[in-house]
Amino acid sequence: MNLNKALFEFIRIAFTIMVTLLVIIAAVKLSSKGYDFGYRVFTEPAIEEVPGRDILVEVKEGTSNRELGIILEQKGLVRDADLFYLQIMLSAYSKRILPGVYTLNTSMTAKEMMVVMSTEEVEEATET
Repeated sequence: MNLNKALFEFIRIAFTIMVTLLVIIAAVKLSSKGYDFGYRVFTEPAIEEVPGRDILVEVKEGTSNRELGIILEQKGLVRDADLFYLQIMLSAYSKRILPGVYTLNTSMTAKEMMVVMSTEEVEEATET
């Protein structure tokens, strides 16, 4: 009987240690992913080196910041639409993006694109 209690106690302690280690490993992995994502918000480089490629982007009236991030990702101007969305929401340009057609470059950072889309005179969209 004493042996059964000792064995049960050993299994309980081993299980507790294993669960604790799994929780610690999961916390470290999650923290690392969160830190990497947070770091990228402020340091994400441009897609390409200078001179890059010029790409036309049309921003329609009522386009949300999330939709803009998706458009830029599809056109190859940003790596991650969600990251761009967070960058624009944390910036002073959140509500300053103007509708129009913009010439953006793959060598521009997200902030540089935001500046262009919030201050540059817009061209008229042309059908081709």
